[in-house]
Amino acid sequence: MNLQVDFLNRTFPTPLVLASGIWGTTVSLLVRAAQAGCGAVTAKSCGPTPRAGHVNPSCIDWGGGLINAIGLANPGAEAEVTLLVAAREQLAPLGVPLIASIFAGTEAEFGEVAAIVAQARPDFIEVNISCPNVGSEFGEPFAGNPESAAAVTRQVKAALVGTAIPVIVKLAPNVPSIGRIARAVVEAGADALCAVNTMPGLVLDAESGQSVLANRSGGLSGPAIKPIALKAVYDARRACPNVPIIGTGGVNSGRDAIEMLMAGATTVGVGSAIYYRGGEALTIILAEMEAWLSEHGYDDVNQVRGLAHKETIYTSSPTGAPVPVAH
Repeated sequence: MNLQVDFLNRTFPTPLVLASGIWGTTVSLLVRAAQAGCGAVTAKSCGPTPRAGHVNPSCIDWGGGLINAIGLANPGAEAEVTLLVAAREQLAPLGVPLIASIFAGTEAEFGEVAAIVAQARPDFIEVNISCPNVGSEFGEPFAGNPESAAAVTRQVKAALVGTAIPVIVKLAPNVPSIGRIARAVVEAGADALCAVNTMPGLVLDAESGQSVLANRSGGLSGPAIKPIALKAVYDARRACPNVPIIGTGGVNSGRDAIEMLMAGATTVGVGSAIYYRGGEALTIILAEMEAWLSEHGYDDVNQVRGLAHKETIYTSSPTGAPVPVAH
């Protein structure tokens, strides 16, 4: 079974990508993710200065998924460089690329942070323009409209001139047209897309009438957002048919990952599954993918990519209901 995928002229050992923030930038945990089956790993987002993040409670399981308002806690870009260098050195022998992730409060700051992080020579830089739980500090996420998303992308690309580090822009799900924003950042120079970030939400405690999070609102992840993520990936693929996409959101099983590839993702981000299935979630999901592919007659994971975009021929069942029979 071939599980290798090509992503921006790099070959990933598997389609799975550790999503940003799940295991921070702890070097041992990033390496653990690589050894467990990730084709690439993403470090936690870092910004221009250290941030303590939001106070607890900042993440809970509300029943249909997780809701978090961690608040982009990080040591700052300068300190992050040291962590990224150590992670890259230990990941390189495993053949697993490192994706650094950055955020900032202004367009110019995005460029400044990108230039600092580039000193660590990560394989890719993911531009987080879509964190939903810091709106009171940073205002509307830059992913909220094509113009601001494109402006950030241009700043980052300009800051990275001469480095050859590809740029991945992470998009938000709660926008009128993710396709328009995807096209805007690609036209501004983005090399790849990540779709999507968490979905803004609010969970209340009925006994007190108060929010369960200290920050009040937060970002939803986990099983509840999978249909939203699939639609976002599908729309981004239609808008940018030749651009690599990391599809992420609600992937908790091998079948979920297969569906993400069918929607048009090039690789599949995995995050909250580690909460639900433990530290071995990545290994389990990869094994489930192999089993599904084998059971359905595939010998290459790339064969299922984009199947949702192919025309489907329908026939009628004995009850008259339409049944898909072929692409």
